Amino acid sequence: MQLKTMTFHYILLLLFALPLIKTTSISPRKQAESLIKWKAGFSPSSSSPPLLLHSWSLTNVNSLCNSTAIACTKTNTVSKIDLSNMQMYGTLAHFDFSLFPNLTHFNLSGNYFRGPIPSAIGNLSRLTTLDLGNNQFSGPIPDSIGLISGLQYIDLSLNVLEGKIPPSTGKLRELHYLDLLGNSLNSSIPSELGLCTNLTYLFLSFNKLNGELPMSLSNLKNLVELRLANNLFIGQILPSLVSNWTKLVYLYLPKNSFSGTISAEIGQLTQLQYLNLYSNKFSGKIPQSLGKLTQLHVLDLSDNHLTGEIPQSLGKLTQLKLLYLSDNHLTGEIPQSLGKLTQLKLLYLSDNHLTGEIPQSLGNLSRLKRLDLSANNFTGVIPRISGMLDPKLLSLSNNNLTGVIPSFLFLTVGLTGLEYLNLSSNSLSGAIPSELRMLTELDVFNASHNHLSGEIQSALANLLTLNIRMYDFSYNNLTGPFPTCGIFNNVPTSAFVGNHGLWSHAEGPTECKSSSTNSKSAKKNIVSVFLYSFLGFTVGAISIAALFLMFGKRSTIRPQVVKTSQNFENFEAMILQEEVKFTFAEVVKAVDDFHEKYCIGKGGFGKVYKAELQSGQVVAVKRLNTDDSYDVPAINLQSFQNEIRTLTTIRHRNIIRLYGFSTRKGCIFLLYEYLERGSLGKALYGVEGVTELGWPTRVKIVQGLACALSYLHHDCSPPIVHRDVTVNNVLLEQDFEPRLSDFGTAKLLSIDSSNWTNIVGSLGYMAPGNVKILMLCNFVLSFVELTYFVLFIRRACIYYASDGQV
Repeated sequence: MQLKTMTFHYILLLLFALPLIKTTSISPRKQAESLIKWKAGFSPSSSSPPLLLHSWSLTNVNSLCNSTAIACTKTNTVSKIDLSNMQMYGTLAHFDFSLFPNLTHFNLSGNYFRGPIPSAIGNLSRLTTLDLGNNQFSGPIPDSIGLISGLQYIDLSLNVLEGKIPPSTGKLRELHYLDLLGNSLNSSIPSELGLCTNLTYLFLSFNKLNGELPMSLSNLKNLVELRLANNLFIGQILPSLVSNWTKLVYLYLPKNSFSGTISAEIGQLTQLQYLNLYSNKFSGKIPQSLGKLTQLHVLDLSDNHLTGEIPQSLGKLTQLKLLYLSDNHLTGEIPQSLGKLTQLKLLYLSDNHLTGEIPQSLGNLSRLKRLDLSANNFTGVIPRISGMLDPKLLSLSNNNLTGVIPSFLFLTVGLTGLEYLNLSSNSLSGAIPSELRMLTELDVFNASHNHLSGEIQSALANLLTLNIRMYDFSYNNLTGPFPTCGIFNNVPTSAFVGNHGLWSHAEGPTECKSSSTNSKSAKKNIVSVFLYSFLGFTVGAISIAALFLMFGKRSTIRPQVVKTSQNFENFEAMILQEEVKFTFAEVVKAVDDFHEKYCIGKGGFGKVYKAELQSGQVVAVKRLNTDDSYDVPAINLQSFQNEIRTLTTIRHRNIIRLYGFSTRKGCIFLLYEYLERGSLGKALYGVEGVTELGWPTRVKIVQGLACALSYLHHDCSPPIVHRDVTVNNVLLEQDFEPRLSDFGTAKLLSIDSSNWTNIVGSLGYMAPGNVKILMLCNFVLSFVELTYFVLFIRRACIYYASDGQV
């Protein structure tokens, strides 16, 4: 009996010791040999530096813990493998997971690893961090991932994974970060995911996920960010689902098919700063409880089926900067309380059924830059909204507004910077005010389909000196001679059709009269005065700058420089434009891993590639070598992402669209829209430049470029200085409309700071002796309103050009 008891105890002891025996039997040498075998299947991408894994060799087999990308435990077994952003091809087929039982961190992000994720990954029982994001892994997510009970961080984003989210993820009770963004997953969300009660960040956007949200997600009481955009989700967001997410800061559900009403319980999410339900099928009224979300910065409920009135309670959202309620079925009047949203920059209420008069309280929104009230049923006169300091867009079209076009639109200082003014399809009457010429930044003016009368005054010919691109006076009651001078020289017939009182001069084009002197000598004098004034101002400014630099040399402070390996290794790929339907992995595939045959240009920091995607879309990819730059500011992941997010929000007809970015070791990849005609340099110095770039076209290009720079310097908050404006960074549309590109060297400036960094950009573009001068000019541009002097001279020169003297 005693023998049997002893035998039983020995058996138990042996069973408990088995894991220890297994672990201790795995020698560091075996692990080293396994890694060397795995490395044999690696290959560097054509655009990457040489593979930096020389220490993974048989000659170093006994010093594994001193090898690149490896960290070890106290017993000299591998605990971390970090190959992130090394731009290498490879697979996991020859990685022996069973030999690494002590591995806690496994990071392969930012490479070109492909093939399936093996089910053997479940052997990594001590793993806490798994980052395989931004690769080309395919196939399903293995169910065995649920065996790694200690996992806290999973990033499988930006791959081509298919199938379902494994229900076994519900076993990962320590999980706080799960990112599956940008794959092709096509299942519903498993209810088991609700068992991961420590989840803080859940990113499932840009997949093909479907079905309703499981009620078990209400258990995720620690959620801070929930992103489910661009999927196929349906059903309601039930009150019992929302009410537990009280820590939520970011709720991002656009471009799905969610339906039902917006629950009043959403008002309990008092930490929310960003609420985006854009482009779904929500119906019913906007809940008054939204007024409790006093931390909200962005509220986007546009493109739904919402009805009823805009709640007065929205006036309590005093931190709100962006409010989008367009494309719904809202009725009633605009609440006066919206005038309290003094931080508001964008207000879009278009395409609803709103009625009544436009409240004058909107004039209190001094920071408002874009106001779109078009396609409603507003009545009455255009109210005085002169409180706005720097609006850029005002659209009141397709309403029932009456009265005259008010003069305050043109005489108020803050409104003279308007770039887009649309008053079309109303019942406005009276004459076209001659003060229209005061809108010196106007790009688009549309007053069509009204009851405007009288002659088109000759004073409007002064619009020749402005930036106006499109104007439309059609379908009014205008009379008198058909204008043919100034901006009307090449008028399209569509701009004046429907004005039966207009008639043409039989003797040909009429002379434009102006209250100012029109003689050639006077124009020459204007140019001379402005040129000498500008020259004097520039000399003075440069002298001040020179003194600043001279004293600055005595300081020991230097711009802090980032070592790429420290701060840029762990950046993820970000496609930030909501309407974009491709991933960075698709771009890499389209250019055959940045093969030279796809290269369409080279600059001081890298190369530009043309990528034709399977969808037919064409994009340009700018590859910046951060190792070659000595002016990479010391920024962390969040600040860099914020900078790119800012650049992707830029909307200007003379600035290229930036879709997003991806970072890999030593490189930053910026994704832009592609323009077929290419750069200004090509047009100037190529064959086309001889025949197509006449003076009118060149003036058009200079105008567009000046508008773009003025927008970046004065209309962006914070301001943006491009710092590398060359002929190769100005791209051209088919009609030679310029588009400023390449923000790889842009620097966001704080309004309250005096930041100064070394000159950046295409140094090869300038003579060495001009570098200091350009640095001085960069300083002047950053601190003085120089753009307005440039625009002043440009207008004077255009007067001069009208006499054929340029």
